[in-house]
Amino acid sequence: MTILAAGSTTLLLALASLVVATVLGLLAAFAKLSRHGGLRAVASLYTFVVRGIPDLVVMLLVFYSLPAFVNQTFDALGIDARVEFSPEIAGTATLGLIFGAYMTETFKSALQGIPKGQIEAAIAYGLSRRRMFWRIILPQMIRLSLPGFTNNWLVLVKGTALVSLIGLQDVMFRAKGAAEATGKPFTFYLVAAGFYLFLTLASLVALGLVARRYEIGHRELTL
Repeated sequence: MTILAAGSTTLLLALASLVVATVLGLLAAFAKLSRHGGLRAVASLYTFVVRGIPDLVVMLLVFYSLPAFVNQTFDALGIDARVEFSPEIAGTATLGLIFGAYMTETFKSALQGIPKGQIEAAIAYGLSRRRMFWRIILPQMIRLSLPGFTNNWLVLVKGTALVSLIGLQDVMFRAKGAAEATGKPFTFYLVAAGFYLFLTLASLVALGLVARRYEIGHRELTL
């Protein structure tokens, strides 16, 4: 597998982590704005703890410490089973967990930016919660959260390089192997850097088109 061919592994890891982070971020954002104190406390504890620990430490805890803890628990309970995470699963779970905390704050700010009058009007017209979410909340959330979402995505893409440390054969893993085998670190790390820069450029173009579409809709609404 070449360095650039390993790019598909990096891209799949980033996209899978983004899905996990988005779901966790949405759930935690709604929990933080919930009327229930227990939900607010759990969501606040999640974002506080995850954002306060270095990403690499979280990754090592998930990949090494969590399976060891579960296996020791199984032994204590007399259960004949073993748990072991692959680098793909551990990497996706870790990045999703970490960036879910950052997405939480992004989505929470977007939700707070939606005028309350629109929600009250939707309730007065008898819209169900589901229709209110899809027709009123979600479109405005996308527009308001897109700058923060874009920033989180770009940092997440760069964060995928950490997963090579637990054995995932991604771009960085291949670049490191090729550099050590040939004694030409500058050449192969430059290829890896070019891959991440290309991915960043493509992401900015795609998300810029999405932002333009939702910004046009907003302008038409306010005229």
